Amino acid sequence: MTQLPNSLEARDVAVQLHSYADARKQEENGSLVIDKGEGIYVTDINGKRYIEGMSGLWSVAVGFGEKRLVEAAARQMEKLPYYHTFTYKTHGPSIELAEKLIEMAPVPMSKVYFTNSGSEANDTALKLIWYRSNALGQPERKKVISRVRGYHGVTIASASLTGLPNNHRSFDLPLPQVLHTTSPHYRSQKKDGESEADFAKRCAQDLEDLILAEGPETIAAFFAEPVMGAGGVIVPPDGYWDAVQPILKKYGILFVADEVICGFGRTGNMFGTETYNLQPDIMTLSKALSSSYQPISALLINDDVYQPIADESHKIGVLGHGYTGSGHPVAAAVALENLKIIEERDLVGNVRAVAALFQKRLAGLAQNPLVVETRGIGLIGAAELHHEALAETPGALGARTNAVFQEKGLISRNMLDVMAFCPPLIITESQINEMFDIAEDGLHAAALL
Repeated sequence: MTQLPNSLEARDVAVQLHSYADARKQEENGSLVIDKGEGIYVTDINGKRYIEGMSGLWSVAVGFGEKRLVEAAARQMEKLPYYHTFTYKTHGPSIELAEKLIEMAPVPMSKVYFTNSGSEANDTALKLIWYRSNALGQPERKKVISRVRGYHGVTIASASLTGLPNNHRSFDLPLPQVLHTTSPHYRSQKKDGESEADFAKRCAQDLEDLILAEGPETIAAFFAEPVMGAGGVIVPPDGYWDAVQPILKKYGILFVADEVICGFGRTGNMFGTETYNLQPDIMTLSKALSSSYQPISALLINDDVYQPIADESHKIGVLGHGYTGSGHPVAAAVALENLKIIEERDLVGNVRAVAALFQKRLAGLAQNPLVVETRGIGLIGAAELHHEALAETPGALGARTNAVFQEKGLISRNMLDVMAFCPPLIITESQINEMFDIAEDGLHAAALL
């Protein structure tokens, strides 16, 4: 047997391939090994504490170290540690969680289907949309549209929906059925003299032009986040959704709202669907559903989506799709308790209460000459860095700034040169000031490197 090195950092390099990392740099530099967490903070194995300014991966709504979630998991592990939802079988936690999600849904929904990650939820949504098209006798209606800079996951299908080049390069993606339309980022996509209102209308027109060019009868669905997350925290311009949704209705195109990041309070309402008055046919949920204490995700589908799928499964004799962990009893029990905490502690109310300060401090970062734009809503935001000013290659300034932030005790995430902020929903005003004080100091330090 190979002798492994002693330190955790070295052992990690020896055995793990990491997500969203340069494998050769990983070999050279190693990883930050996090040991424990409490509230908005995490601590590494050397005892250094950090503000987790990204809630892990946009997801730990109730903060780290929440004992109620630990206890919920332990209770369910003792009672029924695992069962499935295949072949006419189920269990109490999955039923109760499905009931809760239908009750919470901001628009009428008919059924819940459980998966294990946001990627799987969007992948399954696409499969069910194709299945439905066949059930309706519309086999040509298989194309789907998402947006440049949108993020919907990393499976073959969901990575195709994602509109980011590095999620496609060398993976032979996207799939040919997936099309991408204009990103609703006003600053980078506007034309000279174009107002924000006119830009929103042009985005909608670009979408309709694409639909007409491809043939409306071939377009099955449109996937979109209410607010884009991993694509750089893109907040849609005023009027965008009011212009886009009627086009989808006009051509009978299903609307999938990807609520994986926005859902459960992030934008100041329980769902981004409420913030922007959306009317989706399908919603995909994950992350804050369980505060990522357990891997779980879900699709909510309305009756117009469900009925043809039910008919087709009856015709075939089976819905030939499923995951071993779908609706896992421990994950479902933790998600139920997590949702109780969000409601009992009025964490959505806390977002509304502290969002003004969060957005004010975020906007204040624009005083640094490295920052070309800040943008955000609720408790999500970003500062975009002006890498051209320093003749930097895209992403280099962001990576350097991210490293400085981490050294100073703040975990952020750079999407190329966009620094993101998405703290747990429990954050207080004093903690917001602490976080942005570090960010301001870090930006000044990064400018001097």
